[in-house]
Amino acid sequence: MKFLKWLVIVLVVLGVLFFTVGKPYLQEQTKKHSPEKVATYTKNGLDLAVKYSSPSKKGRVIFGELVPYDAVWRTGANEPTTFTTKSDIQVGNQTLSQGTYSLWTKPNPEKWTIFFNKEVPEWGVTILSAGAETTRNPESDVVKVEVPTERLSEPQESFQIDFEDTQQLYLTLSWDETEIKVPISQ
Repeated sequence: MKFLKWLVIVLVVLGVLFFTVGKPYLQEQTKKHSPEKVATYTKNGLDLAVKYSSPSKKGRVIFGELVPYDAVWRTGANEPTTFTTKSDIQVGNQTLSQGTYSLWTKPNPEKWTIFFNKEVPEWGVTILSAGAETTRNPESDVVKVEVPTERLSEPQESFQIDFEDTQQLYLTLSWDETEIKVPISQ
C-alpha cells in the first residue's frame, strides 16, 4: 500500500514538473527555429492582426512534401495561426464577424482552401500523429474560401504572412515558391 501511495506521489510530481517546466521549455525551443511574428493592418477603418510562427525552408521541398497537398495545415508552426478583426469584414464574398479565429489552409498546386475557425486550440497538431494531424474542429469553421496560387520569382526562405494593399486589400501567405492572396474588404 505504501509503494502505491509513493508511486502516485512520484507520478503527480513528474506531471506537475512536465507542465510547469518541461512543456514551456519545449515550446521555447521550437520557437527558436520558427519565431513568432505578427502582421497588422490598421487603415481605412480596419484593424486586423495575424499572429503566427514562421518556419524556414532549410533546403527542403515545402509544398507537396513537408506540407502535403490536399491536407489541412495549421499554417505555420507551433500554435495555430490566429486572425483577429475588430470589425465585421468580407473574406472573398463571405462575412467574417469581429473576433479572433484560428487560420487553417489546405494547399494544392493550383488553389488553396482557407478556413477561419472559431476555436483556437492550444497547439496546432496532435502529438501522437507526430504533427501529421491537426487539432482543427471542422464543425467550427465559420468562413471557407478558395484562392488560386501564384508562383514567386525567387524561393522565399521563411514562411510569411502579410497584408498587401493595392487597389484591393489582400491577406498574403508566401513561402518557398508559392504565394496566395486572400481578398478582404469591408
